[in-house]
Amino acid sequence: MTACSGIGNPRGVRVDRSPLILASASPRRSELLNRAGIPFEVRPAEISELGLPDELPVALAERLAQAKALEVARQAGRSRRRFVLGADTVVVADGEALGKPRDADHAVELLTRLTGRSHIVVTAVALALSDTLQIRHISVQSQIEMRAVDRDELVAYVATGESMDKAGAYAIQGGARCFVTRICGSETNVIGLPLEETLALLSEAGFPATR
Repeated sequence: MTACSGIGNPRGVRVDRSPLILASASPRRSELLNRAGIPFEVRPAEISELGLPDELPVALAERLAQAKALEVARQAGRSRRRFVLGADTVVVADGEALGKPRDADHAVELLTRLTGRSHIVVTAVALALSDTLQIRHISVQSQIEMRAVDRDELVAYVATGESMDKAGAYAIQGGARCFVTRICGSETNVIGLPLEETLALLSEAGFPATR
């Protein structure tokens, strides 16, 4: 799903040749951008990530991605054009967004809900311009199927520490890969940034490095 709001490169607007700004501290997103050869700097957004009452998971991810991008775009200032990329990933089971675990016991609880069945991973990506605060955004969904996993195996996985900063309490690119039996859709989306769609978003917005 894609939504656009007037981003382009009108004549006379100064485009900064400095790197993209990634409004996220996620090492997975940084790794994916590095893999794609996109120059960037990291400026994490300081926003609340709490959901609103009755907010649906996709709406939550889209709101947070846009809020992150706009927050950092405002900080970058309007004197020159900077491209600011924000993203948010949610894991959805039974229509509910599963966030990051509070502790090890909560991580095991989250994984118990996900294993032996399928679930959805949604990543929303937003690209904001610092000079106009115009924004373009997309959301990408992937379906993940996991095998049944006994509690002892889940406890052992959580004990590695890999769960603790991940939505849904797992990293598909890490030790939890052995739980996964099928991925329908973008795998980089599950990691935290749908790379193909993000590169297209940058190119459509006129980001210089993608020309």
